[in-house]
Amino acid sequence: MVIYLEQLLKSTMVLFAVIDIVGSIPILMDVQRKSGNIHPGRATLVALGIMLAFLFIGEGIITFLGVDVNSFAVAGSFVLFFMALEMILGVELFKSDPSSMKAATVVPVAFPLIAGAGSMTSIISLRAEFDQLNIMIAILINMALVFLVLKNLGRLERLLGDGGIAVLRKVFGIILLAISVKLFASNVKFLF
Repeated sequence: MVIYLEQLLKSTMVLFAVIDIVGSIPILMDVQRKSGNIHPGRATLVALGIMLAFLFIGEGIITFLGVDVNSFAVAGSFVLFFMALEMILGVELFKSDPSSMKAATVVPVAFPLIAGAGSMTSIISLRAEFDQLNIMIAILINMALVFLVLKNLGRLERLLGDGGIAVLRKVFGIILLAISVKLFASNVKFLF
């Protein structure tokens, strides 16, 4: 296996946009207020485990279910498209369960906020285009960033302010929108 810098950068950026840990700071602060404490190390390790497991066995699971990677990538492009619309337009299309705030480190922080449907869909979609090693390194880079954000949640909220967080969320929303369109265009041709 070879590390391709372009694949690594693209994978890292896709996952960074999908995970949207910086844009999730307000949500994380709300979870912390409601549940008391978020354990950065535990949340990061659980999310890392989920994402790596999905990287290695996710394709086997979808193949077992009779779905090919290109179909999953097209479906994933729709999920990414709607996530991007949420980020850009400031609407909530994916509803979260408020009763799950009790075990905040694992649910909803590690899953589904960090390693949720968007992350898993992105990993499978990236597998259709990039080498597994590059995606794995991109996941590790993103989990390091997630840990740093979770560890410094209060400082980051003060530093960025509401305006800074809103701008970052919109910028990464537009990037994610473009990625979803490209993912759709590059995989839909294999379905016909």
